[in-house]
Amino acid sequence: MRWRDFPLEGYVLLYFLAYLPNAVLLKLLSSSPHAGLGRPLTGLETLPASLIISTLLTYLFIWWSGWHRDAHGVTIAGARVPVPTRYTLLSGLGTALVLFTVPLSFTIPNVSIPFIQLLMRGDILIIAPLVDLVFGRRVRWWSWTALVMVLGALVLTLGDRGGLKLPPIAILTVVLYTAGYFLRLLVMTKVSKSGDPASVRRYFVEEKVLALPLSVLFLAIVSASGIGGQSSELSWGFLAVWTDPVILPLFVIGLTLTIVSVFAIIILLDPRENAYCVPLERAASLVAGVGAALILAAGWGLKYPRSAELIGAAILIAAIVLLSVAPRLASRPARAARAEAN
Repeated sequence: MRWRDFPLEGYVLLYFLAYLPNAVLLKLLSSSPHAGLGRPLTGLETLPASLIISTLLTYLFIWWSGWHRDAHGVTIAGARVPVPTRYTLLSGLGTALVLFTVPLSFTIPNVSIPFIQLLMRGDILIIAPLVDLVFGRRVRWWSWTALVMVLGALVLTLGDRGGLKLPPIAILTVVLYTAGYFLRLLVMTKVSKSGDPASVRRYFVEEKVLALPLSVLFLAIVSASGIGGQSSELSWGFLAVWTDPVILPLFVIGLTLTIVSVFAIIILLDPRENAYCVPLERAASLVAGVGAALILAAGWGLKYPRSAELIGAAILIAAIVLLSVAPRLASRPARAARAEAN
């Protein structure tokens, strides 16, 4: 069976299963005291190694899978090297923003995983149909309904917490994440939402070949600048981490991040409207975040998610079911009409 023949809901499930251990490990590292430092690791200490590992694994996947053959490229010293176009260059910049804000969102003190994920996903769900409308794509009723359901979950959770009341690092994380994702959706819709598998492979390679090293370079510049305490955290994350036992869970984090990125691009570049694909992909990641919070509470004594956050997750699961079932029910009359005509 070709990978494009696999149902989209199957990729959503695989995405969820890969995202769950990623969220669990990141939150554990940022909540449990490190043996050498006497305190939990910060996001800036875990991020460099996980991104470097993910970069290497992604490049290995691009070579092993042969996806690089579909990308634009130049020949250097007899070897063909993938290069982005001007559009995938812009998308790579957006993806670089997403790459380092998502892990950071799991490590912000006193901000739960479900809450920060609801906030970040809610912004993207507002953007998705706007991008569709800009490009003249039809948005069907079930997509609008799922968007309203997910936004309702966001409002419920915000109301339960008494509003935003976020630390500055959390607000900056949400803003950068939203800007990066908006840029990605614009480029995706313009150049790759055609249903052509080669287009999906081309987009993935051209975007990641720039975005991953760019995100690592950004962190390295901050680390080398020597500005404040954050630079020392980044220095530990770039240098000391490689001989520390924590590198083992960070390798798993980098591996799952790579797997998630492959499934995410398949879901988002499905030819159906963004208002359909984006809620599927975003809701799956959010439900994984809630699942991670429950696992951490039951197994490691961290705080359980608030009731409103669990209700919000249930609404998101219902939205996923709606997006899975409604298109199939709507297509039955058309299939029956074609069968009668034949």
